[in-house]
Amino acid sequence: MSRIKIYNARILPMTEDTAIIDGGVLTVEDDRISYVGDGSDEPEGVQYDREIDAKGNLVMPGFKNSHTHSGMTFLRSFADDLPLDRWLNEAIFPREARLQDDDIYWCTKLAIMEYLTSGVTACFDMYLRPYEIARASEECGFRMVQTGSMNNFSQSLELQEEWYNELNDKNPLTSYLFGYHAEYTCSKELLEGLARLADRYKAPVWGHNSETENEVKGCLERYGLTPTEFADSLGLFAYGGGGYHCVYLSDNDIEIFKKRGLHIVTNPGSNTKLASGIAPISKYMRAGIDIAIGTDGPASNNCLDMFREMFLVTGLAKLHDMDASSVDANEVLKMATVGGARAMGLDDCDCLAKGKAADLIILDLDKPEMQPLNNISKNVVYSGSKADVKLTMVAGRVLYEDGRFSLGEDPDRIKKEVSRVIERMRDI
Repeated sequence: MSRIKIYNARILPMTEDTAIIDGGVLTVEDDRISYVGDGSDEPEGVQYDREIDAKGNLVMPGFKNSHTHSGMTFLRSFADDLPLDRWLNEAIFPREARLQDDDIYWCTKLAIMEYLTSGVTACFDMYLRPYEIARASEECGFRMVQTGSMNNFSQSLELQEEWYNELNDKNPLTSYLFGYHAEYTCSKELLEGLARLADRYKAPVWGHNSETENEVKGCLERYGLTPTEFADSLGLFAYGGGGYHCVYLSDNDIEIFKKRGLHIVTNPGSNTKLASGIAPISKYMRAGIDIAIGTDGPASNNCLDMFREMFLVTGLAKLHDMDASSVDANEVLKMATVGGARAMGLDDCDCLAKGKAADLIILDLDKPEMQPLNNISKNVVYSGSKADVKLTMVAGRVLYEDGRFSLGEDPDRIKKEVSRVIERMRDI
């Protein structure tokens, strides 16, 4: 059994509110938290393999990047400044068609490196070759929930069922949920089949939803329904799930999200860069819908940085509403941690409490941008950055600390392998 003690910490458990435990102690046994508190009732006589003096820095749950396409790291800054339809059809799809299994394996490892530097302890990934993504994640010790990206051209119903059975309950770090790319890339018959599959397993379904005005307009022209209404009419949401982006939900769409207990994953960085629009986050909050935050993929964002996303969630909401009080930073912090865990089905990774998974980060509060400590939780959202991440722990293992990775792989090799992938694609 491995035991780690973190002491002399400011601990933000994210259990009920954003109250901070000063002079806090947190202990870990194997992959679980065994104690969180001020140390006054800490079990005595325990021998630890490692004791970490937090030096007054902040210990909090890791961020959950709730929508991304990790394997797209090879296209970072390669297909920029194009509208979404041209970006997909002219730059992305042709190159993705040439990807090999090892390509996605290495590209996923590069993304994991960036997640760790951003304090991300789990991500919700939608991409190709789920076995390779799971292999990369398990080898790195990173937590990865995958969902399908089924469409008319790839990822059949048969494959989704195979992946659902093969990638769940085999390794505690990786899991799989049913998903489809979007209404506009799937036939009605294909989505009907997915609804039957979800019903067979009583499972949630995820997909891109109402990312652009044209997406909604096209669905209305085809079926007389919005993407949310259409998916719900087919029974896709009978057992929950949710949508990525959700920039243009109608009032009836919002009612469906409430009725079905669906989650919204907002992606402000990607939506800003692709000029898709600003999601009305405050409206969704008033409706009581669970909200999480994702970066989207590294080809559209281009940065897998949850600090930037948190700032954009609240900043863009204030602009959208023309109200400086809109979407409080503490609510955004909940979206990035608790909300993401709930969306991904990671109920034991949502907060820091005894028995929960030891997925946590330490942020450097001594950095100039974090001083003075007037309001630590709001500092994280409004002025925090990746440079403040001192340590990232997943399932009780320190995978990143003070600029060094512990992934069982040479970081330089990972970067070189990904560079070889894009070199093969440049002639397309």
